Amino acid sequence: MGEGGFEQFVAARGQRLLRVAWLLTGDAHLAEDLLQTVLAKVWPKWQRIADENPEAYVRRALVHTHASWWRRRWRGEVPHGDLPDRALPQDAYAGVDLEQALAAAVRALPLRQRAVVVLRYFEDLSVTETAEALGCSEGTVKSQAAKALRTLRGRLPSAVTTDGGDPRD
Repeated sequence: MGEGGFEQFVAARGQRLLRVAWLLTGDAHLAEDLLQTVLAKVWPKWQRIADENPEAYVRRALVHTHASWWRRRWRGEVPHGDLPDRALPQDAYAGVDLEQALAAAVRALPLRQRAVVVLRYFEDLSVTETAEALGCSEGTVKSQAAKALRTLRGRLPSAVTTDGGDPRD
């Protein structure tokens, strides 16, 4: 695949990769910057990676580039308000509230756990594929996923179900 192959790849997979970037960053503009930065890094290597699994390569580059951005960013105090009460099921915007609460909870996870959650549950990768994308063992993926899900359940017990029941039932 030549330069045209890269353009075809970006046209075909760009929206999905942008979604991964958004799930990692939590910000549409940062996600676009992250994806553009990664694609600029990948383009010179395209001839070498085109015949392998370029999407996995780009996903892994997204995770690693985001991690390097995250490590450099100042993380001082961040003001937090109280979480709003859970919306009633007849609320037309309940789904949006749930999505925003879930997205905020995922963004609050530690970097490695967030990457595992995004790749495993939003990108629907297997444990093996996630381990390969992150460059770690399958056991690490499993333990990080378990920790992340436990944290998310603790932060979102009433937002996970709309029937008002305990999500652990």
